[in-house]
Amino acid sequence: MTTAMAAQGRFRAGLLAAAAASSVALALLAGCAAPQQQQQQQTGLDVVTPSDEPEHRRRARIRMELASGYFSEGKPEIALDELKQVVAIDPTLPDAYNLRGLIFMRLGDNRQAEENFRRALALNPRDANVHHNYGWLQCQSNRHAEAQRSFDTALSNPLYAGRSKTLMAQGLCQARAGQRDEAERSLARSYELDAGNPITGYNLAQLLYQRGEFERAQFYIRRLNNTELANSESLWLGIKVEQRMRDTAAMNQLSEQLRKRFPQSRERASLDRRAFDE
Repeated sequence: MTTAMAAQGRFRAGLLAAAAASSVALALLAGCAAPQQQQQQQTGLDVVTPSDEPEHRRRARIRMELASGYFSEGKPEIALDELKQVVAIDPTLPDAYNLRGLIFMRLGDNRQAEENFRRALALNPRDANVHHNYGWLQCQSNRHAEAQRSFDTALSNPLYAGRSKTLMAQGLCQARAGQRDEAERSLARSYELDAGNPITGYNLAQLLYQRGEFERAQFYIRRLNNTELANSESLWLGIKVEQRMRDTAAMNQLSEQLRKRFPQSRERASLDRRAFDE
């Protein structure tokens, strides 16, 4: 399970610039919540594979799959019930505490979420997914310095496959902390790894627009608005960029899209008022 892939289909207004601590933001930015049995993990020189697992660990992972499925379906309470069974079978399974941390984040219980992420890291200090998730929790709690350390720890793992996701989250957190130069660097690195991620593309264009680098902003926002992932927020940013670049034809074309596709949106109202500087 890769939530970064899910992000492509759930891109919507209201998440992009603010990166609010909501269940939508969690789904887009959290690390993998599914069991990691297909992912080889190195401990020293040993490689642990599913065939090496004892029977009780195998049974625990089957319950983990159920819990992860319920979480993905938006049934966190049922997922928590399944995780009780997982922990009863195998209290040393790090994935169970990582998933429980994600569920408590979704439920808004940051204290319980942090407790579970800490437990997962105590069992597997090298798990980059947990460091990523813990970093996002710290970011939502305005503990920005701690969040950056967690993201950096995740990125330092050479086996970590979610680098673009973590760089994106790191960039959003840095922007939230007012560190715009650092945010631009992180988002640019994320974009290099995953140019199709609409959250990365939008936020990078937004940062550049705010800095007055309209030509660079135009490059990123045009690429996003030329895909099916364009929404009212990205179209409005594109309109503002084209207005600054004095490209009337492009501006009118985006304006027509915004009026036709999102007639009731806040961005359509701003366009009608020509509130380009709000």
